[in-house]
Amino acid sequence: MNEVIRTTCAYCGVGCGIRATVTGKRAVRIEGDPDHPANRGRLCSKGTHLGETVGLEGRLLHPMIGLKRASWDKTLNLVAKRFRDTIARHGPGSVAFYVSGQLLTEDYYVANKLMKGFIGTANIDTNSRLCMSSAVAGHNRAFGEDVVPASYDDLDAADLIVLVGSNTAWCHPVVYQRIAARREAGAKLVVIDPRRTETAEEADLHLPIRPGSDVALMNGLLHWCREAGVLDEAYLNAHVATPKEFWDEVGEGSDLWSVARVCDVSPSDLRRFYELFAATPRTVTLFSQGVNQALAGTDQVNAILNVHLATGRIGKPGAAPFSITGQPNAMGGREVGGLASTLAAHMDFAPENRDLVQRFWASPAIAQKPGLKAVDLFRSIGEGRIKALWIMATNPAVSMPDAGRVREVLAGCPFVVVSDVIERTDSADYAHVRLPAAAWGEKDGTVTNSDRTISRQRALFPLPGEAKPDWWIIKEVARRMGWKTAFAYDRPAEIWREHCRLSTYGNDGKRLFALTDGGAGGNAAYDTMTPFRWGGVPFATGRFSTPDGRARLISVAQKPIPAPLRDWPMTLNTGRYRDQWHTMTRTGLSPKLARHREEPLVEVHPEDAVELELTDGGLARVATPQGDSIFRVALTETQRRGELFTPIHWTDRTSTGGRTGLLPRPLTDPHSGQPGFKSTPAKIAPIATEWRGFLILSGELAAPPRCLWATRVAVPQGSLWELAGNGDATRIEALLPRGERVEAIDAARGTRRIAVLAHGKLAAVLFVTRTGELPTRDWLIAQLSEEHAAPTLLAGRAPGAQPDRGAVICACFDVGLNSIVAAIRDRGLADVAAIGGALQAGTNCGSCRPALARILSEVTSDAA
Repeated sequence: MNEVIRTTCAYCGVGCGIRATVTGKRAVRIEGDPDHPANRGRLCSKGTHLGETVGLEGRLLHPMIGLKRASWDKTLNLVAKRFRDTIARHGPGSVAFYVSGQLLTEDYYVANKLMKGFIGTANIDTNSRLCMSSAVAGHNRAFGEDVVPASYDDLDAADLIVLVGSNTAWCHPVVYQRIAARREAGAKLVVIDPRRTETAEEADLHLPIRPGSDVALMNGLLHWCREAGVLDEAYLNAHVATPKEFWDEVGEGSDLWSVARVCDVSPSDLRRFYELFAATPRTVTLFSQGVNQALAGTDQVNAILNVHLATGRIGKPGAAPFSITGQPNAMGGREVGGLASTLAAHMDFAPENRDLVQRFWASPAIAQKPGLKAVDLFRSIGEGRIKALWIMATNPAVSMPDAGRVREVLAGCPFVVVSDVIERTDSADYAHVRLPAAAWGEKDGTVTNSDRTISRQRALFPLPGEAKPDWWIIKEVARRMGWKTAFAYDRPAEIWREHCRLSTYGNDGKRLFALTDGGAGGNAAYDTMTPFRWGGVPFATGRFSTPDGRARLISVAQKPIPAPLRDWPMTLNTGRYRDQWHTMTRTGLSPKLARHREEPLVEVHPEDAVELELTDGGLARVATPQGDSIFRVALTETQRRGELFTPIHWTDRTSTGGRTGLLPRPLTDPHSGQPGFKSTPAKIAPIATEWRGFLILSGELAAPPRCLWATRVAVPQGSLWELAGNGDATRIEALLPRGERVEAIDAARGTRRIAVLAHGKLAAVLFVTRTGELPTRDWLIAQLSEEHAAPTLLAGRAPGAQPDRGAVICACFDVGLNSIVAAIRDRGLADVAAIGGALQAGTNCGSCRPALARILSEVTSDAA
């Protein structure tokens, strides 16, 4: 019997435990771990299908200098020499690391130690800057330390759960299932989000506030609580420092009618929320990117924290503000000091902290001040101040705001190193050196999830090719730069124990972050480590990590929300899709995950579409002052008028459009340095095309087809490309492989259908039309797996009537819309549970349950 390996999911900050059973050379069976406190056996669609992403497709397996393979010794010596020479000529501030929440804590620790303690600059920042650094800044201002004062257990005890700027059903499905379970016990759910997301559809109350009006909303709530007499005066007097003019400033413009006007919501709905909050002491407020990714993100965080502090809803079961993170180890990075704004182990750059960390590391030079945050870091490359950059496990040419400019500065940087698992990424194209890193399934170390639970990530497979763990790569460069003794690590357990010792060194209770027991024992204890949460119940005693032990109420004021601009009248919001992850280097390999949202869509309100002459399913160009990209149009009343939404995932490897990173402004929150991805001035215009079609291949293309619109969709045994363009469509035929060709041409409709067979098996099929209809893709995709191609290939379907399952709604069990509608009608299904019993849809991660409820409502109302 194959051994079960307990590890942790590779995706979001929920930190789900996994039971993995290796079933082949690069094959694994994935199950949720029922004993893990974060998920109790549940997994979302992404975690469920992790087994589809562990192959070696596209992997970087050998060190590369330029376009040539090189030995590790030669490559590491080159990296060390170029960094050492750059520092000698231009000083420590001329080099930088840009790292990632995909790193394990041990990787993060070694990178941070090298940059801040030995190179002597804090120019190491992480892509976590883009998603949760405003929460870090808010926690530090209010609590004196970056501590999330909540756990998932608080959801089980809450009577009211407020979600602010979080589509939890899609982005944290396992957390959402915990919320849903609590609602069955009577808890209420309020969702505050400009979009009517799937999460909002399920809520008891949805407030579709104007983007950027969160401070007004929360100041109004605090003012309401004070007027209603529900502030915890005893708690405030004993444990919270309140600025002299705080209450006067909160009250200004915070009456119900003024707040409703600023937030653009109905006063009655606003009153309902305020009354519900005031009447419910056990309230958990979860907030995510909708709060953090704003130009006033830190103030928005502190507005939420102010309410919880003033009402005493913190440090108690079922009562807490709760920042939920987007990456698997964003929290671990925060703990070791992976952000440019912190030193290490929750310490800042105060002189006593610099002295303490330098003594602990016995380092020759310690960073004296915060380093360059992500946006400033890339700006500094363009200004010629950063001359050597090492990118680890992230893809800034796609994910950074104003990504077109990021590409320009990468192209001009004298020396760029990229450590990654993938050979070709948009960022790796600019690398002088590429280093093959270990992927999930090969890594060995720890991660920390959103509620401070530390879990082990364990290797399932041996390292392929010449790939190495990130900590090993970093320490080898450090040793070649001259610091052999300080980086003499042989295994991640040694790094972990050093990290634990630093967390307690000179701490004496000043910081809550202290891994007092985590480093106990030897290598065997590390190998058998079970999940544990540090910090207990934070602030339960009423003592905070400030010099006087008191929390701080922070005066924050709502900033004026700019009116729409004449040339850029729309407001662009960006975010995630349910079944995709970051830039799709992993999820893009999974055929199951590809089918829910196959193409990058721009979501538009139907009334805006009428004015702008946009059509559902057509193409449109979204433009901002920074750049433009093409998207498929999706009309939906879940959007507010005047606003657009686009997903963040598509890259130059997967589409000729959908490049959302090109669009946002490189403007940041003044406190956290986090970019404002949620409210970019934009415009949109339709694009006419002369033809459309699709290409299905057994295998992959090296690059997208050269036409106006080409988007890749992973399918079993190959790939599907959705196509559209102008001019001569026959150029696409050059992409077809060699083999026996079967063709059909309809000149009247401008339709051309070509199938290519290799030894009787389907190798490729291309359908193009100017005015005709195109068949659904599922049957043709299935032919890639058949030993002998069907004779009706050019018809696009099997003989006779064939059922069309429709768009995939449940990715976990591959259930389509038409199948769900038919089951509801034919079997008389009356609720979501009945749909699950009949089709399994919604019975795993539950992220499709809001969609199932909506479909059920529509079908039953039509029948009535």
